[in-house]
Amino acid sequence: MSTQSTQGPLAGIKVLDFGQYIAGPGAGQVLSDLGATVIKVENVLGDQARSIGVFGEAMVRAFNRDKESLALDLRKSEARLVIHRLLADTDVLIHNFRPGAVERLGLGAETLREQYPALVYGSITGFGLGGPSASRPGLDIAAQAEFGMMHSTGEADGDPQRVGFAVVDVAAANALATGIIAALFTRTKTGLGAHVETSLLESAMAMQAATWGEYTITGKPAVRKGNGQAYAAPAADLVRVKDGMIVLSAYTAEKWAVLCNVIGRPEFITDPRFVDNPARVKHRSELLAALGSALQESTRAQTVELMLANGIVCGSVRSFDEIAVDPDLAASEVMVTVESANGNFTSPGAPFTLDGWRRTSSAEAPEVGAQNTRILADLGYTDLQIEQLHTAGAVSLPPVAAAAPLQHTSK
Repeated sequence: MSTQSTQGPLAGIKVLDFGQYIAGPGAGQVLSDLGATVIKVENVLGDQARSIGVFGEAMVRAFNRDKESLALDLRKSEARLVIHRLLADTDVLIHNFRPGAVERLGLGAETLREQYPALVYGSITGFGLGGPSASRPGLDIAAQAEFGMMHSTGEADGDPQRVGFAVVDVAAANALATGIIAALFTRTKTGLGAHVETSLLESAMAMQAATWGEYTITGKPAVRKGNGQAYAAPAADLVRVKDGMIVLSAYTAEKWAVLCNVIGRPEFITDPRFVDNPARVKHRSELLAALGSALQESTRAQTVELMLANGIVCGSVRSFDEIAVDPDLAASEVMVTVESANGNFTSPGAPFTLDGWRRTSSAEAPEVGAQNTRILADLGYTDLQIEQLHTAGAVSLPPVAAAAPLQHTSK
């Protein structure tokens, strides 16, 4: 049985989340899923993701569950005063603005930590703060391209390919959330906050630690090689079967012998082309054709069942349509469904449990400025003062015209 409060381990922690797209809001979503109260601070026109179609809508709805929206034009001094009132009892601030943007508004880490020593200040940049590209805006695709992922992804004779989702943005979000949680823990002992900073550069490199290690050992940069591993076969190799594709690994001498026997091809064990890993790597295309021929009458389900029964790593290549009805996914209870007037929306929640606890209830992502009036009233603003803020264009409710939003560094 869970020993966690139904509110979550971060209940009572207040977060101001200035993030847009994925990386910043993703970090805030982790904290929200752990029970923190998260206020999404948006430009009066909203998170830029709100204006880029279905994918943008999915970003907003997936990474802003259970948050409140406060829509401000931070170029207005009145709006910045609202932020300072909020900071009086805020624990964490998150942003992914381009370096220099928040400093010009007087909201940089050094300034705010001097004023609010207990504040945990979290920022995500594209390329870090110390190098020649510090002021460059960062996007997931640029990080994938410039830090090796695309160079090593794709078929050997094909063009570089990106990973099929915003992998660096998501990694940066989780890295920032991890650092923030560590800083909150340290604060319980010191009473002081910290500046937690990560970048798309660091997150991209961290995910490739083993690949970089291989480069360090061999002196050879990683190259595109499709689905197999460079020095072993079959290892993460794709094999076509009757109704689609499976991926399998059986590259040790023992597992290779087992595989050959279970598919009815014991002669492959001593075949000079397949006798050991160097031979199988050299003849990989022939190897995969031979395995495909042996398994061509088996379905994916039959093949996976056969392999697993014999201790061979194997998986079926499946689409989201198939995954959506997967009983293991249902049993994991990781998926969160949010009921909405715009249609129910389902996305993964926190990918872990704490003594069996995981937040399962969820409110939909807020509309732009949905909580403006209540948040401002809680800060002590009168109805007249709130109306004056609206008139001045400092806050929106309803939305008002504003200058172009600040440029963010990461999606």
